[in-house]
Amino acid sequence: MLDSDDLLFTVTDLKQYIYCPRILYYQTCLPNVRPITYNMQAGIDAHTDERKRAARRSLNVYGDNTAQRWFDVSVQSAALALSGQIDEVVETATELIPIDYKLTRKAGQHFKVQLTAYAMLLEDTRHLHVKRGFLYLIPTRQSVEVSITSQLRRQVHEALKTMRNILEREQMPAPTPWQQRCLDCEFRRFCNDI
Repeated sequence: MLDSDDLLFTVTDLKQYIYCPRILYYQTCLPNVRPITYNMQAGIDAHTDERKRAARRSLNVYGDNTAQRWFDVSVQSAALALSGQIDEVVETATELIPIDYKLTRKAGQHFKVQLTAYAMLLEDTRHLHVKRGFLYLIPTRQSVEVSITSQLRRQVHEALKTMRNILEREQMPAPTPWQQRCLDCEFRRFCNDI
């Protein structure tokens, strides 16, 4: 078993960092200040409901209706210093497929990086190459296939390196260049320079 000190970040931390680096800073350098917003609670509730529906869905979209599926799969990697919990993993005769549920209508880049990190954790845990995953968009009931590319894998490694640097230096990073993201951010009141 890994020591908790070995696991610096969760995959959710990684996703939040890609969305806006300051979210990671506030969560790691100013712990216990994160408010729970209405949107956050709605996302938690939607995930719970979606698990029930997913268990009844056909596996045809993944190419093998005889595959097995598991829900809430915990994964961790000492090599990446990362841990996470995958909403759903489908195992066919030839591959493992991570599936992440999202309460959104669009598969943003931060979600693709998050899914790639889950794929990398699965690879480290199960020693099997993961070539694709799916983002399941709850509002539209649509599965979006994401190829786990070398570019996305590089982005995971680069982000984790920068995240460790932020944690070690406790230095606030620049805000996201997309300030429309700030409108619904739970940390909006902490950023006085945007």
